Order: sequence, then C-alpha cells, then structure tokens
Amino acid sequence: MQPLPPARYHPRLIEAALALHDNRLGEAEPLLKAHLKQDPFDVAAIRMLAELAGRIGRYRDAEHLLRRAVEIAPGFTAARANLALVLYRLNQPSEALAELDLVLGEDPDNVGHANLKAAALARVGGFDEAIKLYESVLSVATEQPRVWMSYGHMLKTVGRQADGVAAYRRALELAPGLGEAWWSLANLKTVKFDEADIAEMEAQLARGQLSDEDRFHLDFSLGKAMEDRRQAARAFAHYDAANRLRRSKMNYSADEAGAFVDRSIALYTRDFLDARAGQGCAAADPIFVIGMPRAGSTLIEQILSSHPLVEGTSELPDIPALSRQTGGYPQGVAELSPDRLREMGEEYLRRAAVQRQTDRPYFIDKLPNNWAHLPLIHLILPNAKIIDARRHPLGCCFSNFKQHYARGQLFSYSQDDLGRYYRGYVRLMAHVDAVRPGLVHRVFYEEMVDDTEAQVRGLLAAIGLDFDPACLEFHKTERAVRTASSEQVRQPIFREGTEAWQPFEQWLDPLKAALGDVLTAYPEVPVFSGSSQPL
Repeated sequence: MQPLPPARYHPRLIEAALALHDNRLGEAEPLLKAHLKQDPFDVAAIRMLAELAGRIGRYRDAEHLLRRAVEIAPGFTAARANLALVLYRLNQPSEALAELDLVLGEDPDNVGHANLKAAALARVGGFDEAIKLYESVLSVATEQPRVWMSYGHMLKTVGRQADGVAAYRRALELAPGLGEAWWSLANLKTVKFDEADIAEMEAQLARGQLSDEDRFHLDFSLGKAMEDRRQAARAFAHYDAANRLRRSKMNYSADEAGAFVDRSIALYTRDFLDARAGQGCAAADPIFVIGMPRAGSTLIEQILSSHPLVEGTSELPDIPALSRQTGGYPQGVAELSPDRLREMGEEYLRRAAVQRQTDRPYFIDKLPNNWAHLPLIHLILPNAKIIDARRHPLGCCFSNFKQHYARGQLFSYSQDDLGRYYRGYVRLMAHVDAVRPGLVHRVFYEEMVDDTEAQVRGLLAAIGLDFDPACLEFHKTERAVRTASSEQVRQPIFREGTEAWQPFEQWLDPLKAALGDVLTAYPEVPVFSGSSQPL
C-alpha cells in the first residue's frame, strides 16, 4: 500500500475536530466543507466529514466520502476501517469483509477490527469462522466485556445456549453495569434471573453515572425478571420506563407511516397490477414470511426450514434496500419499466445468494416488515410465495413493547405507535387480499398452537410442498437462528405466548385505543372507511 500523506494541521481543521469531539456537528460541518473547498485532497478532512455524516445516519454519504479518501490515500488504514464499519451498517457485509481483510493486514492486533469482522462474517452465515475469530481475540484480550458479549451472541445464534450464557456472565463479571449483557440473558427467554441477579441490576440502575443505553437495557431486563415472578405491576413499570426512555431517542412518525400506507393503497390498484402481470423475474425459489415482528415468523421459518427442500436464511435487508433505489417510493414504482422490474428481481436473488448455504430449491426471507413492500415484491418476483404471520393484536403488540431491538422497529417503544403500526399492516394486507385474492397464505399464531399439524399441512400445501414429518419436529432442526425467538423455536410449541399479555391488560388502554376495531374484529378484518384513516 502507498503511505499516507503527512498530516496537515490547518487551524480550521483543528477547530472542526474539536467541534466533532464535543458533538457540535452543526459547527463542524461548514468548517470541514470550507476547508475541503480550499484543499479537496485532504484525506483527514474527508474522513472527518464522513464521521459527521455517519453520526447523523447519512451512511451513503459517509461511504462515498470514505471511498474517496482511500482512493486518494490507499494506505489510510483508519479511513478504510471506517469504510468497513459503514458498509456493515449499510448491510453490505461482503464488501465490509473485503475492506477488513486489508485493514487487518495492516493492523492485525486490533481487537475492534477483529470484532467487526466476526460480526460481518455472521451476516453472511460464516458463524463457525466468526466463533473461531472471537476465540482468537479473547485468548489475548481476556478482559474485553463487549467482545465477550458479542461472542455470546454468536454462540446463542448457533444453538450453544449454555456457552452463550457463560460468555454473557463473563462480560458481566468484567462490567456489571453493562445493560446490554443483562438484556442478552433476558432475551434468551429461557434464563430466569435469581435474587442476586435482581439485586445487582437494581443496584446498577440506582447508580448516578449510568448511560441511557445501559439504563433502558436494565429496565427491560428487570421487567422480564418481574414478569417471570408474576409481579405484573412491577414488571410493567420497568417496561414502561424502558420504552419511554428509548422512545425519547427515536425519530419516528406514526403519521408518516400511515401516509405511506395511504399512498401504497392508492397506487397499487387491481388495474395497476394487472397491467404489469407477467413482468418481473420468474424465479419461484423465494418464500417471504411477512407480518408484525413477534407474530410467529421465526416459528414458521423453523417449520419450513425443517423441510428437505427449504433453506432458512433469516431476515434479509435486501427488499428495503431495493425499495430505496426507487425515487419517490412507492409512487416511483409506476415509472419502472418491465426490464427494470425484472432486473430488480434478479438483483434481489443475487443479494440473497450471499446468505444461502445449501442447494435446496427454496429459501426463506423472513424480514417481517416486508409487509410494507409486498406489492413491490409481487411485481419484481411474481412467482414468490407469500406467508403472512398474524397474531392477536394485544399479544403481538405487547410482546413488541417488552422487547428491545438492537436496531429497527422504531414503532415498538410506544403503545400508540404500536397500535397504529399494526393497524396500518392490517389495512395494507386487506387491500392486497382484495386486489390479488389468494396471493397471501395467512397463518394465525393461535391456530398454529391449537392444531399444529393441520396448520403445518396447510402451510406446506400453500407453497406446493409435500408434507414431511420433520416439519412437526421443527425444534430438533439444527440451524442458526438470529432473531429474538432463537431459543423459543428450539422447543416444542407452547401456549404461553398466546396469553402473556393478559396480566398486563389493565395498562394497555392506549394500545387498545390505537388498534380500534382491528382489535375487536380479530381474527376478522374490519371494513376500513378510507385512506384518511390513521395508521
């Protein structure tokens, strides 16, 4: 690699660096842009501007800036490491891995780079290699609590629960206030906290110097601990505190989400879809499992991936990524040519292929929120199978309310947001049912619990697969599961999930109000009065 050019210490650049350090982003940006106008090849300034873009979520801008920096100075390892992180956050793990190999060649002992590479490997299904990499890092950096925690995540994913618990416990020995490690234990859904655990979490929560992130993780964890003890009032108080704090950090508008559903319903009429029938990519191998999070999509994926003709790949980010390529989405879909619709379907298959580990003819994409993109999926992949996982509105929404997500699901931290989001999901799905009858096969979680075999047979028939007994013993299927239900689907099906919301019903009035007749009509769907109805 070429060496990095000598550092420049222009006063404006120093001032911008200080502003960035103090998180005064509005002051740093004009300073950096003014400096780069005078010296467009200053890679240190380019990297700083990319850091600013990343902090405010403009990852594409950050990517372009960092690619420019490493083009000018290929030996600028710090900029290349930043580029790898941005690519990882943009769900481009293969590209991130390529950059990380170069970075680790220059800086092989950097724990942070190795940790990021392990996480990227997991994104492409390289779990065994990721575990070996974590173990290599921890053999020399034994007192890194966050690396122990990440190692625990990987062990949990591949089904090594006891080892995962031990890794989380080691992280907490090193950092008792690490809220995410406590939540990682709670999120297994199978670990019961003892009195010593509860006392420690309460002591950490009482500390004055505690980050907001640690605080809401601890509250979510204590909520789970109190719920396990059937202390509903104390549990709800912790869940409510966690959600209020988390919601205060979120930039989410239920009104905007509702307007998106309105626009989709207005665009995707029967005539619109009929005019584009037969376009798109003809491949029939994708099976999309959509719906609300916490509605049973992981269970459906585990059942289907127990069939010898179906591969489970978890939640893929590719449909949302493709939607972002369409200007003015969703209305911009009207401008897509037949060739472009086919190209988008083919691009989806290329992206998904990174996650595939077998030659089975069918694979599953179980990103629940793809319900919002269902019409686009139908246009670019008209032969794809669609499964809608649906669960009782209160059971589903309360399960989301007590769940902390590492990323995404911004609607889940408020009862009102949750109810409106669920309502919007039902509205759009009802519209698709009307304009494309039979496109979607719906699985109700409660019916799956009550009569598993009948529901499994119906599910397989909808996909065009013969019944296989292994699908009824899904909990015995060994495969990596990355979602919050990873341990639950490794057990036989149980009824508890259909009733867990009931002890908390007295505190769910805001949720009931937001759901409206979607709740009272369930499992039927109410007649919606018009597109002006809020989400």
